[in-house]
Amino acid sequence: MGRHLSSTVKENLAASALTIRALSADAIEKAQSGHPGLPLGCAELGALIYGEILKHNPADPQWINRDRFILSAGHGSMLLYSLLFLTGYDLTLTDIKAFRQLGSKTPGHPERGTTAGVETTTGPLGQGFGNAVGIAIAERMLASRFNTAEHRIMDHFTYVLASDGDLMEGVCYEAVSLAGHLGLGKLIVFYDSNSISIDGSTELAFSDHVPGRFQACNWQVLQGDAYDLDGILDLVDQAKNDTDKPSLIVLQSQIGKGAPKLAGSHQVHGGALGREEVEGLKRSLGVKGEFFVSPQALAYFAERGKAWSEHYDRWQALFADWRQKNPNLYDELRGLENAQKGPTAELGLPNFKIGDSPATRVAGGKILDSLVEQRPELVGGCADLTVPCFGTTPQLTAFSRDNPCGRFLYYGVREHAMGSISNGIALHSMLRPFCATFMAFSDYMRPAIRLAALMKLPVIYIMSHDSVKIGEDGPTHQPVEHLAALRAIPGLMVLRPADAQETVEAWKLALERTGGPTVIALTRFGIEVFPKADPNWRDSFRRGAYLVKDCGGNPDLVIIATGSEVHEALEVCPAYGDKKIRVVSMPCRELFLSQDIEFRTSLIPQKADRIVIEAGVAQGWQALFSENCSILSIERFGLSAPGQRAASALGIDSDRLSAMIHSIIKRNKQP
Repeated sequence: MGRHLSSTVKENLAASALTIRALSADAIEKAQSGHPGLPLGCAELGALIYGEILKHNPADPQWINRDRFILSAGHGSMLLYSLLFLTGYDLTLTDIKAFRQLGSKTPGHPERGTTAGVETTTGPLGQGFGNAVGIAIAERMLASRFNTAEHRIMDHFTYVLASDGDLMEGVCYEAVSLAGHLGLGKLIVFYDSNSISIDGSTELAFSDHVPGRFQACNWQVLQGDAYDLDGILDLVDQAKNDTDKPSLIVLQSQIGKGAPKLAGSHQVHGGALGREEVEGLKRSLGVKGEFFVSPQALAYFAERGKAWSEHYDRWQALFADWRQKNPNLYDELRGLENAQKGPTAELGLPNFKIGDSPATRVAGGKILDSLVEQRPELVGGCADLTVPCFGTTPQLTAFSRDNPCGRFLYYGVREHAMGSISNGIALHSMLRPFCATFMAFSDYMRPAIRLAALMKLPVIYIMSHDSVKIGEDGPTHQPVEHLAALRAIPGLMVLRPADAQETVEAWKLALERTGGPTVIALTRFGIEVFPKADPNWRDSFRRGAYLVKDCGGNPDLVIIATGSEVHEALEVCPAYGDKKIRVVSMPCRELFLSQDIEFRTSLIPQKADRIVIEAGVAQGWQALFSENCSILSIERFGLSAPGQRAASALGIDSDRLSAMIHSIIKRNKQP
């Protein structure tokens, strides 16, 4: 027999569900915008999760051992806001009334960092599900490092509320597959199965046998009624008891439950109910006035708060005892918390010399091997391209169901999920994720990269095979528009190092960055380490650009290059010995743009002619250098041929660059 709630608790949860429905309907109606269907349909479930299932402490929203709740169906944000208000997080009734208004704590979809108690930014369906898989991975990794036979200081569950729409998204299926393979038994997903999407019945486009799909992916699947609270508690207990598999709890629900005319229809999914429907809902609930809050619900959660506080205090005592008996583990834990903000100057990294010629992916692999020995917070993996992206296999053991101490994740061919799972690992806060694939496949990861930038998560993306010079794989694998597309994401730092020495500095810069994600774009082919004219080039690198070759005095022409194209610029310069030509490496355009005008013009004088060379589209460069500038770029897709032949056929070589220089010199000679 499962657990049974007392009649008093059931009455309290009913009062809480009534409050959730009333607040959600009024907030959405006032905003004339929102999604009332899920909050109305899942009100009882939400009250049960926050009241009787979740281990949390509203007084300490960042408690490291709290259970995590992810509203993957982020459009139903008023469910979460109502619960955070009722349970005592830093959210007031005034905030609820400001739903979807400028600067409020209750934005249209949950946003990490805006509202206490919101674990991740959700809304793009499926991404929250993937985040939850990453959080569950991080919990298992940290538990394996820090728990002892006597003390389980890291021992929390990750709960998800997912919708039909979440389970339609491909990223969700990828995450489901990997979670089942890894046996993440502390991941529990509630599936709000109401068979309705915005367009209408899910029968229009969705006939999957969802339980069978999850079972095939090695999940425990349980089924019940969204309004049978005793039954749900029993299902949660069953889910917790199977530690070898993640669990899907399929709950049949009615979207918009309580709405007199629209309940069960797609019309209640994505818009305000309308005054008549809201009034009808309130009559059926026995509620008068706007933004009703049941005193019984407030009293219930206030009492529950005492129990949460007592449990939290017991954990604090456990933690204190663990700390006293395991000082080395405590130091390691605090080291993880502080490492991401620590300097990198003292790191012992590979020393690449002038004339060495490794591919920057190979150099990056050697750097990573060195880093993981010194930085225990680093964990990560690759989407089935480990050797191609790193030049070798990183010196990390694989994380698996049998080896939770592993720090390398074999993601398989799952770039979508790799991105969202990496975000989840970062959200857990004590581990620093990296992930790798070919740059052309950043398209698969773009939604997760965008959310990492939006949430300011310090994920490191290793993007190998960074240009058409990869050669024979052809246009499907040759990135052309991808650098521009990545640079277009606000808050994403894109670094394209030109040799192995620059790659070292790129990794240092990425590690020191705590306020957002970083892309390190690397070559497949070997490129020679070149001399740098700037004796302080490492400092200048951190400002986005530095002087590679100078000419003495003010230059007549400045060649600005990124990545391997710096080598084309250096190759042509000897042919113009008496000409004042300067070469600038610009590994990060956005960093350069953020510098003061004095620094920018000291490198690239305003009166000098400029040539930009980059093996990609010109988009973005025109605005940076709007005057006296020629751009050597690629404005078409690539082609299949050996690397340098492909680049030459597309105009990215020293011959084409020389022709442009000659044209500028000839033009300047004319009276």
